[in-house]
Amino acid sequence: MSENGAMDKMKGRGKEAVGKLTGDRRKEAEGKADQAKGGAKDAAGGVGERAKGVKDSLRRDDDK
Repeated sequence: MSENGAMDKMKGRGKEAVGKLTGDRRKEAEGKADQAKGGAKDAAGGVGERAKGVKDSLRRDDDK
């Protein structure tokens, strides 16, 4: 999990909770959007790490 993704998720959970407590649908929706953004950042980071792993494994095979 990326730090930025985790921060967006945490911020989003807070906004969503405040929105629910106060009845502010817009704040609640912003919180959900922030959480989705954090999830997307985590997913994008995971793809980058997997691609790097594949690249490294192909390099090792070339060295043989």
